[in-house]
Amino acid sequence: MRFFLRRAVFYVFTAWAAITINFFLPRFMKGDPITAYLARNQGKVSPEAIDSLKILFGLNSQKSLWEQYLDYWGLLVRGDLGRSLSKGLAPVTDIIADALPWTIGLVGIATLISFFVGTSIGTYIGWRRGSKAEFFVPVATFLSTVPYFWLGLIMIAVFSTTLGWFPASHAYDKTVTPGWNGEFVQSVIYHGTLPALTIVITSLGGWILGMRNMMITVLDEDYITVAQAKGLSPWRVTMNYAARNAVLPQLSSFALSLGFIVGGTLIMEMIFSYPGLGLRLFEATLAKDYPLIQGIFLVITLSVLVANIVADIAYAALDPRTRQEEAL
Repeated sequence: MRFFLRRAVFYVFTAWAAITINFFLPRFMKGDPITAYLARNQGKVSPEAIDSLKILFGLNSQKSLWEQYLDYWGLLVRGDLGRSLSKGLAPVTDIIADALPWTIGLVGIATLISFFVGTSIGTYIGWRRGSKAEFFVPVATFLSTVPYFWLGLIMIAVFSTTLGWFPASHAYDKTVTPGWNGEFVQSVIYHGTLPALTIVITSLGGWILGMRNMMITVLDEDYITVAQAKGLSPWRVTMNYAARNAVLPQLSSFALSLGFIVGGTLIMEMIFSYPGLGLRLFEATLAKDYPLIQGIFLVITLSVLVANIVADIAYAALDPRTRQEEAL
């Protein structure tokens, strides 16, 4: 119980620090969203509208920074992340809600595939160390060093421009009506194939090498020797003893990668013009849309924190030694 209480206090403090930094950081940057908005709309905004915008975004000089900070917390409690200046004053929550499913669907599925495939291959290579299976090691090392934006450009050049097998941009065909129908789902899968393959291929090497190295370490443990001396089958020793313990660090890394799914792969979404959070963050940065930048960063930060919490709980459940070390 003490383990979970300590973790709860730590994550509550971390969440408060992240939200506080998220509030102050844009205000320490040069300029403000109102100034950037007026620069793009010179002569089109009345003085009364300017005052209203400053009040709306909490930039009116009548309130101190501390009062603005308290107002910011009040808005967060109500689930209000402000309004986006670059999207016609649309609520930031609506923009994030529209982009989030695309990022989770694409990056999430690709991460799951790369994790399970990479962990399985790494388990086999680690168990069969010294055999021909070691051929995968230099291949995995190469894949882990390939920049995903470079591979994305190669994918577009080969499979889209040259062969014409897949589209190079967008999440679905513009002629298709969005909805839960076969035509739309097929179009989404068709357009998402290249960016998904890019993520899977570039992240596969890390999972293979990580699991392979952990398997080699675990195979030198005494309990593996005891299990083999008992006459257990190689498959049972591999899965029930070696892989079960070797996968623990992988699970922590996997939970963290799930947290970063929400952030998406910024450059990948730019390359494929995929309407996820990464592309929205890029557009907001170009437009100096601080409310949207602030809202996206907040969602990313909280997602990583939740992923860390899940990783801690899963690790403690799978490895009781963690809880005993904390108790000591």
